[in-house]
Amino acid sequence: MPLTDTGTIVTPAVDAACGVGAFNVIQLEHVQAIVAGAEAAGTPVVLQLSENAVRYHGALAPIASATLAVARAADVPVAVHLDHATSADLVAEAVELGFSSVMFDASALDYDNNVRATAEVVDHCHAAGVWVEAELGEVGGKDGVHAPGARTDPAEAAAFVAATGVDALAVAVGTSHAMLTRDAELDFELIAALRAAVPVPLVLHGSSGVADAHLTRAVEHGMTKVNIATHLNQVFTTAVRQALADQPRLVDTRRYLGPGRSAMTAEVTRLLGVLRATMPR
Repeated sequence: MPLTDTGTIVTPAVDAACGVGAFNVIQLEHVQAIVAGAEAAGTPVVLQLSENAVRYHGALAPIASATLAVARAADVPVAVHLDHATSADLVAEAVELGFSSVMFDASALDYDNNVRATAEVVDHCHAAGVWVEAELGEVGGKDGVHAPGARTDPAEAAAFVAATGVDALAVAVGTSHAMLTRDAELDFELIAALRAAVPVPLVLHGSSGVADAHLTRAVEHGMTKVNIATHLNQVFTTAVRQALADQPRLVDTRRYLGPGRSAMTAEVTRLLGVLRATMPR
């Protein structure tokens, strides 16, 4: 099945009140696990490469090429997305490589400069047929302005979308990035108010910190694209630790990364069920 546009996956999910799983990639095993999990679930999925992951690899092209190759060979629709890019140059490179969407994060800027920078990226990406997500409301869990407790104002969010032309909006409703526990308190009334005010799909960042039942409620109240990274890394790493503990003399990386990949595959399948991403293949 060919690489799929992110909008082709997300837009029908809005109408169907389903969640779309968007899972972050660090290495090839992540890519393989996420796609295998989506194939087992029979649902579309979004593979995400963050600017931090690019920094870890030293360049975008090598890990992006591998991610795109696995996506193109999948049996379900798979989109490849650049996550939390603060560099317009990195966005341009992702567009050139064939990414189906980008998330441009200018939320560290004040509102007017965020609008201006985001609108410029949107113009470039839309000219290439690439879907754009942006952020408003300083989702917690990062350095600098990303303060836990931040909330997105619905009227400001609607104005931001109108001014920038973005295709989706990440909003702050109680989550925080990099949480190791799943006890975030979501503001479901705010989610519903944002859904009513904002004409594009809403994106929930920091979803690793959200319990299963609250992920389902978030989708019911209006969230569509649900980003999960840290939770899957925990699942992967726990399996790797167990494999190494069971076999202390183990040195073949395939023998411990393989169990990590298998555990992550199973959790992706389970999470896609939680999000009810049951659109036809």
